[in-house]
Parts: sequence; structure tokens; C-alpha cells
Amino acid sequence: MTGAPQADALGAGYAGGDTPRRGAALTGAEVRERWRMGPEAKALVFITAAVLAFGLAVLYSASAIVAMNAGHSSAYFLIRQIEGAAVGAVAFAIAAKLDAEKWEKWAWPLMWLTILTMTLALFSPRIHGSRRFLLGQSLQPSELGKFGVIVWVAMLTVKKGDQLRHLTKGLLPFLVIIGLLDVLAVLEPDLSVAMLYTLLMAVILYAGGARIGHFVALGAIAMPLLWTKAEKLQYAMLRLTSFFDPGSAPATVSYQLQQSLVAVGSGRLFGVGFGEGRQQYGFLPFPYSDFIASNIGEEWGFVGLAAITLAFAAFGLFGFRIARQARSPFLQLVAVGLTFVTVLTALLHVGVVVGLLPTTGLTLPFVSYGRSNLILTLFTTGVLVNIGSTKERVYGASATNPLER
Repeated sequence: MTGAPQADALGAGYAGGDTPRRGAALTGAEVRERWRMGPEAKALVFITAAVLAFGLAVLYSASAIVAMNAGHSSAYFLIRQIEGAAVGAVAFAIAAKLDAEKWEKWAWPLMWLTILTMTLALFSPRIHGSRRFLLGQSLQPSELGKFGVIVWVAMLTVKKGDQLRHLTKGLLPFLVIIGLLDVLAVLEPDLSVAMLYTLLMAVILYAGGARIGHFVALGAIAMPLLWTKAEKLQYAMLRLTSFFDPGSAPATVSYQLQQSLVAVGSGRLFGVGFGEGRQQYGFLPFPYSDFIASNIGEEWGFVGLAAITLAFAAFGLFGFRIARQARSPFLQLVAVGLTFVTVLTALLHVGVVVGLLPTTGLTLPFVSYGRSNLILTLFTTGVLVNIGSTKERVYGASATNPLER
């Protein structure tokens, strides 16, 4: 037959047109498979594109003066971020077309790669007081670790099944491996990433059926140990002090938060206007990364901060709907983890810049400067889109035409 190709969703019936005649022989050239995005996946693509485009504009405004003061062109950070976005778009497309079920088989190699790269990062030169990068500042292994934790914990959760309700046979392997990653993160030092890994593990395990009583008991045991470790990390204690009692904290510690509040407060309802903010003139350190939402609050006002918060809330809504409709228990847990880490990181970032949370150093997904972070976030969003897609077989002569839909 001629005309539009016929399609079925993995044998679940044909969508439109006539089905192939019974017994008819079809050559490989007359059959192809494709992924058709569901409505939630399409909405996720739209939200991602909108936030990314907005983020590039915000980044240029927040970084132009900093770049020129460093002897670069005003678009220096923007151009590098666009390069990352281009690579990320390719990674997104690959992930969206790659069957996400394959990650279950790749969970252990991905975890070993994460452990190896985070270990190597500890022997790299210090940048801004920590050892978090490889290849200069091109690769941040702890970002890969987020994806590694999600995939590995989801895989082992499904494999353990009912054993999750037992502490030693069920939860102990998770505590050992994720605990190792936490130690590597603390040694960088990056306490916020260590806490994020642990929280990701807990959320996925809870979604997979682990007993809540075990988490309460482990939390009661771990809190004194974590507090003792935090007391040894002077920067962590100073950040907590600046949050709970800003007046008693050294000015060098509370300065970022104070300037962030000045920026957000001066923005009022609608902001001072794009490119008219003053914090990028050197008042606020790293206005293009750790505190980029301050620029949004200053130049776009409460409306801008509310819009970006609602955008990530919508991301969470569609991401969790994808998780609920996922085609396997493993993909359900992966979708929960990917959605949770993206939304939580965004809300923590916004919470920090408005003074609701202690300074964490977490960036704003799709907006903050950082190519490795941007590439990985676009890639994981592609994985989420694949989970929200359905695989179809297309029949007919026009099946060989990639422009046919």
C-alpha cells in the first residue's frame, strides 16, 4: 500500500491505516521502529527548552561584567555555555532514542566509573578550595555520580525485591556503596553532594518498598556522626552559623547571602530590568553559578523567581506522571530519581538565594554556568523523555523515509 505508514506499539495494536496482510512478507527495509513521545514527555521537552533559553539570557546578563573584568569578551561565559548546550542537545537526543531499560545492565559499570572518577578528582589541583574537577574544569565527576546513584540504586532495589524489608540483606549493600561515594564527596570537600546522594538513595528505596522504620533508626544513628564530621569542616559550620545567626558569623561567610538578599529585595515585583542589575559588578561572588537566581530576582523580580519555580514544579509534575506510567518497575524508580534530583536541586538553589536555606553550593539546573552539569542534566532529561515514550513499529514502503510520521 502507499500513503502514510502503519504503526503498532510493540504489538499492542495498529494506529491508523491498514495492517499488513496476514502472511505477507516484509523486508527489513519496509519495517522500522521509532519512539513516540507521550504528552508528558512532550511537555517536559517544552519546559526544558524554555528554561534553557531563559537561562542563557540570564547567564549572559550575570556574567558579562565578570568576563570583561577577567580580560575576556562580554559573551565569554555565554559562548562556552552554548557549546555545552549544543553537546547536551546531542546527548539529549541520543538518550531520548535509547531504550532506558538498557541502563539496568549498565548500572554496575556506571557505578564503578563514578567511584573511579571521583577518586581521581581527589588528586587533581584545587580549584576554589576544593578538588572536584578533572580535565581542568571540563568534567565534574560528582555530577555523573547523581545519575550513577539513581541507576544503581534503582537496579538493586528491583533485584532485592522483598529483601529490602530486611536491614542486613536488604539495605546494607546500599549503605556500603553510597557511603563510599559520600566519603569521596566529603573529601573533595562537598558536603551538599554527599547529603544529596544519601537523600536520593533514601527516596528511591522508599519508593521501592523499603521500611520507613529502618530509615528512622539509621538517621538516629547517623546524625551524631554527621554532626561530628560537620564540626571538623569549618566551612560547613560557618555556613550554618551564618544562616541561623547572621550577626555572629564572619562577614566573609555571610557576605554572599547578604548580597543575594540585597539583589532579590531590590528587584521587588517586576525587577530592575534585563541587564540593569548591579550585583554582577563584583558585589556578589559567582553571580553566574551558585547564586544565579539572585540575578533573576534582581532583574526579573518576584515574577521571575516565581516563574522559574513554577517551571520546575511543572517539570516535577510531568516527571512523576511519567514515573507512574513507566513500562517497568526499574524505569519507575529511575524516573522518580531523575525527577526528584532535578526539582530538588532547583528548589534548594532558589531557597538559598532568598535566605530560606543555608548556603549549599548547588547550581540551578539549565541556568547556572557549568558545561558538565548542563550536558548531564540534558542527558538525564532525555532518559526521562524516553521513559515517557512508546516504542512503535512502522510498516510500509514509506517506513524507510525518516521524514514520514
